[in-house]
Amino acid sequence: MLLNDAHATLPDAQLARLAARDERAFEVLVTRHAPQVHRLAASLVGPGAADDVVQEVFMAAHRGLRSYRGDAALSTWLHRITLNACHKVLGARRTLPLTEAPEPAAPHNPARSGEQAQVRERLALALQRLPREQREAIALRELSGLEYAEIAELTGAELGTVKSRIARARAALRVLLTRAGVTP
Repeated sequence: MLLNDAHATLPDAQLARLAARDERAFEVLVTRHAPQVHRLAASLVGPGAADDVVQEVFMAAHRGLRSYRGDAALSTWLHRITLNACHKVLGARRTLPLTEAPEPAAPHNPARSGEQAQVRERLALALQRLPREQREAIALRELSGLEYAEIAELTGAELGTVKSRIARARAALRVLLTRAGVTP
């Protein structure tokens, strides 16, 4: 067995194999991937429900690690679990609460926090108005940084469909944010 400190340097695939039977390895996986899972969940269900989604994702991941084959990257596998958990939450409600906005990807700047909060709120409202497929695609691309092919694999959509959804989401967000007084 590896020393605990060595877990942090292991690649995801090796760490996933260890994490099925080693809690420390699983803790490293959670620490490594939780921020990205949280960002994606917050963009789809809002920050208020994102913590619950993250918890559900890693509980499901822990249960499923023994069956993880490594055909896809671990992050892709976690994104799929995250989307499923978000769909479950969204099935219980129709839209994001109006007061919830996605977490900013950029570092916090206290001097502009009021302005940033207002922009986040307007962005959340604009995202809420997008069809679910567009909101998912844009979140996976812009917040999770996935490539188009990865999004296609993850969502089961054709590559052209993914590109179209993202282009339409960007165009719609541009219009919605401009109407809301935000210069995209």
